Amino acid sequence: MSESVYKKTKLPNGLTIITENIPYIRSVSIGVWIKSGSRDEIRDANGIAHFLEHMLFKGTTRRSAREIARSLESVGGYLNAFTSKEQTCFYAEILDTQISKAINVLSDMICHSVFSPREMEKEREVILDEIDSVEDTPDDLVQDIFVEKLYPENSLGLPILGSKDSVNNISRQMLLDFYERHYTGSNILIAAAGNIDHDKLVDLCEVKFNMPGRYESPADRSISRIGQGEYLLNRQINQAHICLGMSALPYNHHLKYELLLLNTVLGVGMGSRLFQNIRERYGVAYSVYSFVDFFKDNGLLAIYLGTDRNKKDRALSLIGKELKKLHAKPISRTELQRVKSQLKGNLILGLENTSKRMGRLAKMEIYLQKYQDVDQIIRDIDNVSSESISSLVEQIFHPEKMLRVVFLPN
Repeated sequence: MSESVYKKTKLPNGLTIITENIPYIRSVSIGVWIKSGSRDEIRDANGIAHFLEHMLFKGTTRRSAREIARSLESVGGYLNAFTSKEQTCFYAEILDTQISKAINVLSDMICHSVFSPREMEKEREVILDEIDSVEDTPDDLVQDIFVEKLYPENSLGLPILGSKDSVNNISRQMLLDFYERHYTGSNILIAAAGNIDHDKLVDLCEVKFNMPGRYESPADRSISRIGQGEYLLNRQINQAHICLGMSALPYNHHLKYELLLLNTVLGVGMGSRLFQNIRERYGVAYSVYSFVDFFKDNGLLAIYLGTDRNKKDRALSLIGKELKKLHAKPISRTELQRVKSQLKGNLILGLENTSKRMGRLAKMEIYLQKYQDVDQIIRDIDNVSSESISSLVEQIFHPEKMLRVVFLPN
């Protein structure tokens, strides 16, 4: 089996192209990454990055919305997009014989969308329905509000979808202004993984993504305050939903793998401490887990739990005990080896998927400006010690500084 090959090229207009050629498969995942997301918004236009993502599927000077929707499906491919806090990505999964077609469609969407007023009003209603869907999903909503309260004075706390008021406030001119500021060569990364010829992709992109290179970096986004304390909110729900946690580490922090392993110990999978104690031992909750999120200059570690209203205090007490254990006693060698194997296994299994490989490529370029092969990442994971995890616990776990958001049934 041949090894994959990584290559990188920067075009004159600033657009960067990175590829990982995997010659033994017959598919390719291509992502056009705009290095802007909801963090680049103001509150009155919150949701505009996500709105713009939707509109790029709604017609160009060359293709109708229907033609875009069917363009890659007709050759067995897949076309989609997502918006996050710090990026927007349009991606295609196709056979290696359809790379030119995928680039034609993606570049047409990115460079030649018409932003039809009629389509915009229809899509506004779709997004308002999407916001309603989150409102009806308390486990998603409590996590959104947790992030909002964690970053109370920073656009990082704004919800990706926006609010109903802000989405209703977005005009076509606002969309065009946001597009012109952020959809420029210097702010775009094209990442591809699979059976792909780097030089041919570069030639295609140089012709098809012939766009201005200028990009003005956003204003100061420094985080002045991290939220803490408790927020009790009443909802028309049947369970109590709890999200609690704290600010953690940025993507490029040298203790990143310590945090990922700590998170795995705490609440990833059925073997985790939270699952084994809160669900299996005490039966207090059906759903309980922890998660991390990394941003350019910050990050978070949080725990989610859904339980009966009358078990809320018991659940919080059990979570508190688990956090105290992390302070009181280092993780054993046996448990550390288990979670290292779990984390490495998840990483390697993810490499079977070209879409995940493409996403990994893009994140490394955006946050690290360098490529790390899998062997190096595995070495970094293996080098983590129980002592370095304990040091991280002391650094980020401060009970008096934690934030807690609790949804209670009316």
